[in-house]
Amino acid sequence: MFKNSVLFILSTLIFISCSIEKKRGIVATRTTTNSIKKSANEVIDHWHEAAAEANYDAYFNLMAKTGVFIGTDATENWQNDAFRTFSKPYFDKGKAWHFKPLERNVYVSKEKHIVWFDELLETQMKICRGSGVLVRENNHWKIAHYVLSITIPNDQVKAVVDLKKSSDDLLIAKKSVEKKNND
Repeated sequence: MFKNSVLFILSTLIFISCSIEKKRGIVATRTTTNSIKKSANEVIDHWHEAAAEANYDAYFNLMAKTGVFIGTDATENWQNDAFRTFSKPYFDKGKAWHFKPLERNVYVSKEKHIVWFDELLETQMKICRGSGVLVRENNHWKIAHYVLSITIPNDQVKAVVDLKKSSDDLLIAKKSVEKKNND
């Protein structure tokens, strides 16, 4: 009886510990390139799952404190705090976003401290491309930088450029003035 109780308590503690680690991030203790790639894939997959489940805390716990998210709009260069503020209402409604990886390439630096990746995604915007960088933060892999792009078939680029020409021209003019004022 005592032995069964001890086994039950140990099993419960291990389960809770694993659940907490999943929410905090993947521990960066693996040392081979293949094992680091496996960890990176786990982090990215958990990050996408957290968004699909509208789990705000899990999502942002997988990002570095100084993480950046670059969205599809030319004005979307979200530093971590601003991205949290922008995203909170979507997560609170239970409808964030759902990115389903179709393929992913993961690369590891020679020193094994930085990981970068690119991925093709199925999203609510149809096929998109994501790319990012993971760094070790407090011995956990964290997403430090992520860029989301809408893919455009080459034979449709002209139509898309025509579609966005006026808004791009306005933004180009605004950025040119800002740059001139900062020089």
